[in-house]
Amino acid sequence: MKELFILAVVTVFTLVTYYLVEPFAHSQMHKHIESEGFAYKDLPALTKKGDATRGKDLVMGAGACTGCHSIEVAGLPAPMDPVTAAQSYGVNPPDLSNAGVVFDAKFLAALIKNPAHALMLEHKYNEKSGASYPMSQFYGAGGDMDQEVADMVAYLQSIAVKKEELTPNMAFEVACGRCHAIHYPYNLDGKLHAPWTQIGEKPTFKHKQDELAFETKVLDYQDALTKYLGTLPPDLSMYIRSRGEHYIKTFVEDPQAYLKGTAMPRVGVTAEAADKVIEHLENVGDSKRHKREEIGKYVMIYIIIFAIFAILWKKEVWRDLH
Repeated sequence: MKELFILAVVTVFTLVTYYLVEPFAHSQMHKHIESEGFAYKDLPALTKKGDATRGKDLVMGAGACTGCHSIEVAGLPAPMDPVTAAQSYGVNPPDLSNAGVVFDAKFLAALIKNPAHALMLEHKYNEKSGASYPMSQFYGAGGDMDQEVADMVAYLQSIAVKKEELTPNMAFEVACGRCHAIHYPYNLDGKLHAPWTQIGEKPTFKHKQDELAFETKVLDYQDALTKYLGTLPPDLSMYIRSRGEHYIKTFVEDPQAYLKGTAMPRVGVTAEAADKVIEHLENVGDSKRHKREEIGKYVMIYIIIFAIFAILWKKEVWRDLH
């Protein structure tokens, strides 16, 4: 009985110490932001039912989207290579093939109408600063503006993969991969994935000069990105482990809530796409988590059984001394 009391005291003090060092200290040192479920309540809802056929004509024509963006699923390559595009716009414009499934419909509509407002960058791009956001806003094609925007969103949704077909890797590339790198290769499902750079996966090179040429392109891209944002966005290899899921999701949802005046735009992803991005970061930063959790169960069972036998053995040894 005495030993159980001592164990209880040690356990209580250990838990209190852990709480003060980790959860409590973390809550005091870091701002806690609650998620709104990626509802984007500040953006107006689409009031018109979009027509994908008309939307295609607008995207390819009056919307001038293909002047900057590629649409690989439609056989339209990017008008510039990533480095040239970054040097022109600050960042390489995303391929629009899966924009309709990764990004929220309200966000896409607002982005087409007023990019700086949708991205929450009006503190940087406004009349007072004299700076204009690199992506020009759509002023309409002479008809009902809301209808035209709804048509364009409908087209982007029609060419995208279905929600259930969106992979974590695809979501990351569209939402994060043009600004953030993943420095370390990672193993997932028996397949080794190469490190990710802002211009794509780093290939395996046969000749050193080819590797140096690729790395030079990456550095040129990063220089342009740094000038555009003011700093190079962090490598995300271990970010899920250093920051955690809640921080990353709420930061992506509303960067201004954490860092007022930050140059990082609101990403505008759907809740489902955000979950996919988190899954990708977990795959990268903690690829063995499923095996570890499975083994952890057996370790706990072993510890419990061992503790029972240790108590019984102790009682047997000390029986004659009490």
